[in-house]
This record gives sequence, C-alpha cells and structure tokens, in this order.
Amino acid sequence: MVINAQDFLEAIEGIELSKGISREVVLKSLEEAMRKGYKKEIGDTQDELLVVVNIVPEQGLIEMFSTKDIVDEVEDDFLQISKEDAKELAKAKQGEIREDKFYIPAPIDTLRKATALGIKSILKQKFAEAEKSVLYELFKDKINTMITGKVEKVDEKGCSVNIGRTSVYLPRKQMIGDEKFAVGDSIRLFVENVDSNTKGARINVSRSSEGFLRSLFNEEIREIEDGVIVIKGIAREAGERSKVAVYTNDPNVDPAGACIGQNGNRIQKIVSQLGNGQSKEKIDIIAYSDIPGLYIMEALKPARVVGVNFDAEKKSAVVVVNDDSLSLAIGRRGVNARLAVRLTGYNIDIKTETEAIEEGFEYQSLEELQSLEAENLAKRIEEERKASVTLHAGEVLPGMPEGYVAPQARVYEDEANDFDEALRETAEKEEISAPVNEIKEEVKREAPVVEEAPVKEEQPKVEEVKEVKVKTTTTLSDLEKTLESETNKSSKKSSSKKSNKKKAEEVEESVLPTKQDPSTYMSIYSEEELKEMEEEEKNLEDEYDDDVDYDEYDDYYDDDDR
Repeated sequence: MVINAQDFLEAIEGIELSKGISREVVLKSLEEAMRKGYKKEIGDTQDELLVVVNIVPEQGLIEMFSTKDIVDEVEDDFLQISKEDAKELAKAKQGEIREDKFYIPAPIDTLRKATALGIKSILKQKFAEAEKSVLYELFKDKINTMITGKVEKVDEKGCSVNIGRTSVYLPRKQMIGDEKFAVGDSIRLFVENVDSNTKGARINVSRSSEGFLRSLFNEEIREIEDGVIVIKGIAREAGERSKVAVYTNDPNVDPAGACIGQNGNRIQKIVSQLGNGQSKEKIDIIAYSDIPGLYIMEALKPARVVGVNFDAEKKSAVVVVNDDSLSLAIGRRGVNARLAVRLTGYNIDIKTETEAIEEGFEYQSLEELQSLEAENLAKRIEEERKASVTLHAGEVLPGMPEGYVAPQARVYEDEANDFDEALRETAEKEEISAPVNEIKEEVKREAPVVEEAPVKEEQPKVEEVKEVKVKTTTTLSDLEKTLESETNKSSKKSSSKKSNKKKAEEVEESVLPTKQDPSTYMSIYSEEELKEMEEEEKNLEDEYDDDVDYDEYDDYYDDDDR
C-alpha cells in the first residue's frame, strides 16, 4: 500500500513531539500492531504464522506479508506450501518466492473494519507503554525531589495531578491532614519512587512523607543547602507534629537557632506550606547529640526533662520529667512520645520526678550530660586543630603528585654564626651616652677650641656609615660655667643681634667614649670654620659697645605707660 509520504511523516513527527516518543519507537509500535491485528483476522490464535511488515516512511510505503515454508511434501497447509504451488502462485503474481519462503501479500485496504479498529487499539497501547518508558527515564533522576503539578481530577480517594507529559495519582493517605484541593489548584509533590514494569512506569508521589519535609528544609534554610547544618533524622505524623534533628560541626553555629530563624521567620515559612487544613502541623527542632541520653532528652521537648537512664545495648531508656510536664512528654494521643521513639530508635519509658524519688531511681541529670558533651566537643576541636596543623614526615598532601613530600618544620640550632658574633662584638664596643644640654641662646664669645685627632687607618668601615669620635680640650664643668656667663651677658644685647642668631643655632656636642685609643678622635669643626667664627665674634664686639646708656630707653617706655 502506498500513501502520501508527506502526510505520513507529519503524523509521525506529531506523535513524537506530543508524547515524547522517538520516531523509531513509533514505527516499531505500528509494525507490531499491524502484525497482531492481521494474525487475529486470519485466525492465527496460536501465533504460529510468520507475518512480515515493511514500512518505508520516506516513500509512504506500507507492506504486509504472510509467509509459508516451501517444502516437498506439505504436512500443514496453514504453515507450508509445495514447490509446485509456490511456482504457480508466483507466476500468477499472487506471491513471490524468497529463498525457502513464499511471501503472500496482505493488502491493507482489504482488511476488515474490526481488524483496523483492533490495530488502532493495539497501537494506542504500544504508544502508552512507550510513553511510560520515556517517563521512567525522565523521572528516575527526580527521585527524592520536589515537582509541581496542577490538579485535574478530585475524588474521595485522592486526586489526579498533571505534571506535564503525564498524570500521577495522589492517594488520600499521602495528603497532609485534612487538606483539600480543587481542580486547577497548583500542588507540590515529593517523588518517592519510580517503578517500571510490563505496563510501563509508575510514579509514586507523596506530601505526607518525611522526604517532603526534608525538601522544604533544604529549600528554605541556606545553611542546610550549603552543608553547614546536617539533618540527622526526621520523625513525622503529617498534619499533627514533626521532629527534626539537626547537627553541625561548626562550634560557632547554633543549628536549632538557624533553622528557627529570627523571630521564627524561617520555620513559619515551612509550616505555611504544610497543608491548607484547619489545624497546622507543629515542628520541633531538636539539637542532635552523640550522647544518647542527651539526645533522648532533647527529643522529648517541649517537656522539661530532669534526667535519664539509658542502656545503649538494649536500646532502652527511662526518662524522668517534672511532675507538671508528664502530659507534654506524652503528647496528644501519645504523638510526642511516639515521635521521640522513632527519632532516637530507643524504647522510652517516662517517670515523674516524684515517682523517681519514691522508687530511689538513679539517673544522669541534664547538667551532667551537658558537661560531658562540652568536654567531648573541646576534645574534638583540639583533635581537628592538631590534624589540620601537623604534617607528618613523608605525608603526601591530597592532590599532590606521587613522590611529593610535605615540608617539615624548620629547627634552629643554638649555634652562634658569624653574624651573631659580629653583633655581639659591636654591642660590647658601643656605649652611647646622653647628649649635653642644648644651647638655645646666641653665643657671643669665643667658642671653645677643639683639637683634631688623627683617624686610625685600620678602623673598619660599615657600609657607608662613618663613625665620628670627638674630644674637647675643656671639661664639662668649665664648659657649663662658660655657658652661664655667656647667657647672662647676652641678655643685655639689643634685638638687632638676632640677625646673626641662625648661624650659631643649637650647637650640640656628643661625647662618645670608647675603649679604643684616646688619640683616635676628630673635631666637629674644621680650622677654616673656627677662624670664621672668631672673626664674626670680633666684628660683633666692635659693632656694639658695652657702655650703652639704657636709661634713655627706660624713660621712653615710661612715657608710653603714662
């Protein structure tokens, strides 16, 4: 049979786009449907007859043949044909011989209407199976993740949700509490599992599972998504209460506080997504502990627990609570105690404090367990610190090539080297004394004469710094007396002498005594500079006379005062 090739190709592409089935799968499904429909028409109930279907979409060609074996003696004329009969039918163009098979054409346009409807039904079934196989490949990577869909049908047992290419069914028991949905509502689902069987793929979704709550925590709390905080366990009764145990290795992070958020804003966002029923599900954030007793006490919150006695081997524990906290520890219809048992894995018995005292029951208090946990935390932090700092000999760092050896700690021996010796000798030779008092007034008279001493030729040079040694010919006491007399006389001079003050400003003398030969000194000023200073002093004496009558100036200022 030859049909319009363009229409045939467009039909195949439409199925491929709408159902996500590949072209090869569509053609294979069509061949299988035609083969089964034709066998049913000719009465091949045992599926013994070989039917061949050949489809060439580019040419718009669809061929279908029933085959028989060519034999010398026919035993079953339904499956076999003699050589003579095969040759006669081939001449009459009622079939053709191919090797040891005789192909009898089966015109499609001559098929009965019932056969055509049967082929159509089989083809739909094949397409559905192929579509489910595609969905399995698509959704098998979305197990334990959240998906969003729209409600398309609601009944007493649940609702059907369209998730794009297919629809999934959400049973009533997988909903949260007494929540209700209407057609067209957007709904979030947790993919628990994807099953693949002979009928295709089956996607199991839920809203009441612990995985649904875990996914909400991962979305709303950044520290959990980043791995700073880890969810150690979740126990949930959807619509009633849930307990979430959290833990962190970072001592600077409060895991429970980070999940609750400032003013409870984080936990409120999560609770708001847990159903639209009248009663909201409550969530208890539990701080996980490696110490079973402390973990059990935390799991029974909001009850105030006094102490606990637990057996780690038998996985059993007896908890002592305040007398007024017994109802809180048990919870409404026992939900709090049940969740604590599921979360910790321990069988828990609850006693009041009064009963424990009457029975003489011994237990570990909350303070003792908290102190033990603090010690364990300090040890763990110290071990991690040492492990991060210490590099053992021969250790290869992660990511380093083979043969790489970590650098070892450098050890300095207490041996004196040449540099230390030179520093020690310099410190012994140099003795620095405080400078002499600064001279801030102008010096009129002759400056003390200093003599220049020769410099030793063998004196070592340190880079470009020259060490200068000076020695005065006068003693310190004589110098001080001279300075005092000069200060008294200079106070009588007029303000005109200030013009030459800069030339003799701040003359400072440093005395640096050493253990070397006293002859190795040199003067501060050269001979030319000393001669110039003497001439300036003589000129000043000639210019100013000591016999100045200051009474005239006194009378002048007295007149101004009047």
